Amino acid sequence: MTLKDLLTLALLVIGTVFFVAGSVGVLRFPDVYTRLHALTKADNLGLGFIVIALSVQAGSLVVAAKLVLTWVLVLIAGATAGHLISEAARVSGTKPWRRG
Repeated sequence: MTLKDLLTLALLVIGTVFFVAGSVGVLRFPDVYTRLHALTKADNLGLGFIVIALSVQAGSLVVAAKLVLTWVLVLIAGATAGHLISEAARVSGTKPWRRG
């Protein structure tokens, strides 16, 4: 394995850890707002690490730029979807979770 392959592997593992953490947050957190926070933050960061890993292996700068553009579009879509879901929850009267 070359250094490039090891870097790619490490970045893929880090990205996967963030995806798993976001999934665990969706399953474990008590309300829609905290679940959205866990999911959007962890997934965006996880995808970022995976895009960087794939960019390291990309054969050209054009391919790497397309990967980064895809990531930026997913960031925008995720933020928009998270905002719309939280706004729908707020309008429907869903209160944030409070301890006790």
